[in-house]
Amino acid sequence: MPHDAWYVTFVVPKSGTLVRMRSLRSTRTFATEAEAKEFARMKFGEGLVVTAGTIVPHLPRQAIPSTAIPAWLGSAEEWSDENPESLD
Repeated sequence: MPHDAWYVTFVVPKSGTLVRMRSLRSTRTFATEAEAKEFARMKFGEGLVVTAGTIVPHLPRQAIPSTAIPAWLGSAEEWSDENPESLD
């Protein structure tokens, strides 16, 4: 059984009138980077703050801060743009 190697963390939107001192976060784990990107793309598309990375002891270690998520998600789209089938 493969172990999860990637995680995606996102800020859970606050609901109700209770003001909290900390942002609530939720994390999901994934076996592959592609699965993590798919989930991160969905949460990022909802306007949530997303971070991602590899789970220790997975190597090479990667940590993708929220500011780098658009570039990380864009790498899969760039590949599909280079796919000859997508050219007109």
